[in-house]
Amino acid sequence: MLDSLSNTLNLPVIWLQIAIVAAWVGVVGLVALGASQNQADAEIVRKIVHVGTGNVILLAWWLQIPAWLGIAASIFFSIVTLVSYRFPLLPGIDSVGRKSLGTFFYAVSIGVLIAIFWQQYPYYAVIGILVMTWGDGLAALIGQRWGTHPYKVGGIQKSWEGSITMCWVSFVISSLLLLNVQGNSWQTWLVSIAIALIATALEAFSRLGIDNLTVPLGSAIVGFWLNSVLGG
Repeated sequence: MLDSLSNTLNLPVIWLQIAIVAAWVGVVGLVALGASQNQADAEIVRKIVHVGTGNVILLAWWLQIPAWLGIAASIFFSIVTLVSYRFPLLPGIDSVGRKSLGTFFYAVSIGVLIAIFWQQYPYYAVIGILVMTWGDGLAALIGQRWGTHPYKVGGIQKSWEGSITMCWVSFVISSLLLLNVQGNSWQTWLVSIAIALIATALEAFSRLGIDNLTVPLGSAIVGFWLNSVLGG
């Protein structure tokens, strides 16, 4: 379908792929801008961007974006986010001087997962990014709004409501993707449970936004390793 559209528009496929992804990122940016202008909470704006941009990995998988392009985009946005910690390039997403490298780790994790898995096992990269995107994003929102049962891990305060959300969303995402790839087998369910537990534990121990790196990498690597061992 993409080749046919490319021929119709007389554009190379790669430019069409870039245009579709750029259009999605633009829509996410407009939604976030609209929310910000309507006095939405800053955390809501950040999570709109967090969830919206993370779903680019699904588009990239569907469009069969080449690995080099994903890695190049990751490097570019990693540099932009680092600069934004000093200068207000991304207002509403990162505050100047904010003591977190979460957005930087977010961009880095996408590039690393693409570099490791994209050629042969792209669905592990998708699992890792979506677990971070939806699991971590929803866990933060629910924990902050309805987290009435806090607990501490090494001085880090979390809530049981947020952690349960993280675990459940991670399990749903992992099982849906693995069901699509390897079918309804005991390995699919066992690996999905393991990914959910590991992702939840990594998110609970996070400091300074490091979970945006450890959660996606941990989820993808654990899923790949367990399926290799179990023959999934």
